[in-house]
Formats: sequence, C-alpha cells, structure tokens
Amino acid sequence: MLTRQFFFNKIGQLLLHIIFWCGVLLFYTYFFGFDSIDFSYVVSFSLFLMPITIATTYVFIYKLVPNYLITKKYFQFGLYSVYTIIISSYLIVISVFYGLIYLSHFKYADMAPISRNLFFVATAVYLVVIVVSGFKLLKLNLKQVEQTNKLENKVLETQLKLKEQQLNYLKMQIHPHFLFNTLNTMYGFALKKADEAPEMILKLSNLLDYLLYKVDKPFVQLTDDIDHIKDYIELEKMRFNDTLDIVFFTENIPNDIKIAPMLLLPFIENSFKHGAIKNGLLSIKINLNCRDKNIHFNIENTSTQPDTYKNGIGLENIQKRLDLLYKDNYTLNITKNNDFFKVNLILNTNASE
Repeated sequence: MLTRQFFFNKIGQLLLHIIFWCGVLLFYTYFFGFDSIDFSYVVSFSLFLMPITIATTYVFIYKLVPNYLITKKYFQFGLYSVYTIIISSYLIVISVFYGLIYLSHFKYADMAPISRNLFFVATAVYLVVIVVSGFKLLKLNLKQVEQTNKLENKVLETQLKLKEQQLNYLKMQIHPHFLFNTLNTMYGFALKKADEAPEMILKLSNLLDYLLYKVDKPFVQLTDDIDHIKDYIELEKMRFNDTLDIVFFTENIPNDIKIAPMLLLPFIENSFKHGAIKNGLLSIKINLNCRDKNIHFNIENTSTQPDTYKNGIGLENIQKRLDLLYKDNYTLNITKNNDFFKVNLILNTNASE
C-alpha cells in the first residue's frame, strides 16, 4: 500500500514538473518570438535553451539551496553558485551561436531580435532559475518552520507530561500527610471513647471522598474546597475542645472560581500541628476572599518557635505545586516569629481557566 502511494506521488511530481517546463517553453517562445515572424526559429532556439535552464535550475534547487543556503554554508553556496553561473553562461553563449550558425545560417538579420542579445537570453534563463529557487527556498523554510513547530510541540508535550507526573507525585505526598494528621485526631477520640466519634467519622468520610475522587482533578470549585476545609476545622474543634480559638471568615466567593484541590488545606493543617497554645488557647485566624478574579488567603496562628515550619512536608509540597500550577501567577509571603506565624497567599485564577 505504501509502495503504491509512493509510486503515485512520484508520478504526480513528475507530471507537475513536465507541466511546469512546458509552461517555461511557452514563455520562451513568446519572449523570443517578440518582433519575429520565424516561428520555427523561435521554437528551435527555445528548445535548445530548455536543457540549459532545467540543468541550472535543478542544480540550484536540489543541491545548492538545500545543502548550502538552508544550512547557512554561505561561502560554499556563493562559490558553487559562481561555478554554476559560469558554466551556464558558457552554455548560453553557445545557444546564441547555435541561433546564429545553425538556425540563421550566419545571417545575423535572420535571427530573432531578442535572441541576438546575450543579456536578454541570460535574463530569460536566470529569471526562471531565480523564480523556481525562490519557491524552493520558501518551501524549505516552511518545512523547517513546520518541523520546528512539531519539535516545540513535542517538547511542550514532554514538559506537560513531566509536570503531570510531578503533580501526581506531590498529590501522593498529600494523601498520607493528610491521613496521618486526621487519623491521629481520631485515635485521640477513640482513646477517650468520646460521643463525638460518630460525627467525626462522618466528616472524615466526607473528607476521604473528596480526597479519593476529587483531588485527582486539576482544578475544583473553590466553594467545594471551602466546604471540606470547614469539615476539617470541625474535626479539629472536636479534638481541641476549649483550647481552640479559631475564626474562618469567607467573603465574596463566586461559584465559578476554581482552585487546585488540597492547596489551602496544608496551611491549615500546619497551623494546628505546629501552632502553639498560649494562655490556654491555640488561636487561628483564617480569611479567604476573592477580588478581581484573585483569591486572597490569609492565615495566622500563635507560635513560639520560628523554625518549627522549616522542614514540614506540607509547606515544601505546596510551594512546588504553586510553582507548577500557577508559576508567575501567585504571591506567597510567610512571616514567622516567637509570637505568631502568618501566611499570605494571592492566586490569580485566570491561570487555571
């Protein structure tokens, strides 16, 4: 099948070449026939020029242009072009003598007017060579651009696959990190045999459903993410009881804004895990609002050790995910001292649309 297709392609190309050179022959007969009534002379002279034109043209389009000009070997291209022009010019001179000796029998007046002038004859030949070489150069440039675009697309596809693999790896880190913290909370309730355990299991079930089935999506509704943040906070409230003072304030949350799943929760997890109880309370303040398609997330908790968060999996993980998903479309500022730990995150959600 491929051999047959190749054969037909070659036949098609050959026919195109034949048609083109027939057109060139017509051009020559019209050009050299100007102000001449000897049609047989004009046709014979044009036919004599055809092999010279064809050979010169093919040398340029199949050898000099692709091998030297396209590859930017300008010196070799110039040198071999000069050689080709010298040889073809010599043949063009012979064609003029052919017209004088064989076609007009040494009668200069019987020659077609234009064929007497070596400059006009050379112009006709090299005009064809230049036009065809120009089209060949354009075709090769377009082909090179197409190959470059294909290569760029392959590079982009490879980068995208690598990015997806990195994100999947980071998500795999989130799963055990989140479950470890949550199961520790449930373990504490089991030891106490608390009445809140069934409600806690229900909320954990909702969180696990979110974790298993929705976190694999690249982006989710911000409202869904907020609901699961609230479930997590409720779980922690049960664990901390009266030692927790938490405020979670949301404002101006549109239904159409999306965010990467489990992006904000690690900050909240860390505030519980590493936050310090001062004066009998762990104080956490969370503010989440949207302005001009930007998500503004702020969280602050009491702290006693500035370096507590340095080696946490959550913060390192989220920094990598932000770089992969939002690149230059986010701002993250972290402030920490002996009294508090603050996170300020601004996300441009246009990056996820």
